[in-house]
Amino acid sequence: MDIGIYLEHAGTVKEETTRDFFQDKKLGGRIMTSPLEGQVPDYENADLALIGVPEDRNAVNNEGCARAPERIRNHLYNLFTIGNNIKIADMGNLRRGHTPEDTYFALSAVVSELIRNNTVPIIIGGSQDLTFANYMAYESLGQIINIVSIDSLFDLGMVESEINSRSFLSQIILHQPNYLFNFTNIGYQSYFVDAEAVELMKNLYFDVYRLGRVKEKLEEVEPIVRNADMLSFDISSVRHSDAPGNGNASPNGFYGEEVCQIMRYAGLSDKLTSIGFYETNPQFDHNDQTSHLVAQMIWYFIDGFYNRKHEYPGRNRDEFIKYTVSIKNHKDQIVFFKSKRSDRWWMDVPVKTNLRTIYERHHLIPCSYSDYEVACKDDIPDRWWQAYQKLM
Repeated sequence: MDIGIYLEHAGTVKEETTRDFFQDKKLGGRIMTSPLEGQVPDYENADLALIGVPEDRNAVNNEGCARAPERIRNHLYNLFTIGNNIKIADMGNLRRGHTPEDTYFALSAVVSELIRNNTVPIIIGGSQDLTFANYMAYESLGQIINIVSIDSLFDLGMVESEINSRSFLSQIILHQPNYLFNFTNIGYQSYFVDAEAVELMKNLYFDVYRLGRVKEKLEEVEPIVRNADMLSFDISSVRHSDAPGNGNASPNGFYGEEVCQIMRYAGLSDKLTSIGFYETNPQFDHNDQTSHLVAQMIWYFIDGFYNRKHEYPGRNRDEFIKYTVSIKNHKDQIVFFKSKRSDRWWMDVPVKTNLRTIYERHHLIPCSYSDYEVACKDDIPDRWWQAYQKLM
């Protein structure tokens, strides 16, 4: 597929952001770009690919976030490189479609081509409704996926409303054919979310985690993110003092160092194949503080990516220790696997025989040692039960 027709080259960005003594040691000196309009860099030999998407026509209270990609690049390119073997291509910016739907189509085509090539897209938005386009890329691949969204609210909107940055999740849930296995929200804030929406999420067996609960044990985010195929990050989930560049910024939220840690967890996840950063708005920003933070988040994602362990219990069982726990009054035992290399944990959830092929990638659930402790106390871990409800 010639995805170059959807893209504008990023050569001028590279020239403007690498003119200093250390340019060969910075990301700007290592990232591959295309020197000519209409051409794309050699993404077939890249591990990661940056895509700027200057689209904000469906942004809610945040028009102007279309200008974020260039500001974020300016800071990202001036960060020092991570090792000498990185292979990152900057695909440039997506051409703005005649309508937002045209932009969605183009982004979906580019993302699906990159994933098909085993190149992980890093989408720099733009508004968060672009998450829908990212999801549609997996439909074209016929792949059932898990989505993780880091956001202060759920973005469900009204069922009958048009798609925008506050309603894209409803569009994903209702879209047919549906390729969504699980949705997880990390960091929602109760005063922004209707209690009925929380109940709806539970009825759909989706996972939602309040901000306070997540901040108490940030390390518990790691298995949540490890289970994601794609991740959508809304900068409004970060408190205003750390990320003022957003029309919906709030006094409360994550700290900058917390989201950088979460991004490293995302990079470490062998399962995750695309990620998007949305809603940064330069017109509200102070000294480019928010754009700089997002650039550092991407840096941490890249760092995590190049430290992936490439381990999965379904492939190399000899590299894992197996633990079996019986639960009183429950017919199924809970089987745990612990990696000998990284000490990370998984649970094997029973699945109907006729569905095992369909859900081959979803019955081994990333978990933590705390889930094993819960099972040893004769209780069923929430993560296991949520997946069990869907698979059985």
